[in-house]
Amino acid sequence: MHLAYPAVLAALLFCTGLYGVLARRNAILVLMSVELMLNAVNLNLVAFDVWLRDTLHAGQALTLFTIAIAAAEIGIGLAIVLMVYRNRGTADIDRLRDTAEGHEPAPTTDAAPTADRATGAAA
Repeated sequence: MHLAYPAVLAALLFCTGLYGVLARRNAILVLMSVELMLNAVNLNLVAFDVWLRDTLHAGQALTLFTIAIAAAEIGIGLAIVLMVYRNRGTADIDRLRDTAEGHEPAPTTDAAPTADRATGAAA
């Protein structure tokens, strides 16, 4: 087996995942793109393990650890996204930049003058 075939496939998977992370706005799709990138790494680990004929099968062992970490990451990430969706009503990453509760936007310079609370005079 040539090493180039799985390496090219892994590179295509990784580039697709990277595009998904950088271009998508939906948090679920970003998590799916991260999973694509991790699967590309897993493919490379197994391909190099077979190509090097490692007797300990270290690449396959690392792949199992990566799969376990990816499962935990997607479980926790999906739980966070679902809680944010329940609280905010959207999973759009651009709209979720302000995550602090009760945070009020900074006043604009075009705002009308407000009255001073202590004296009642206009500012």
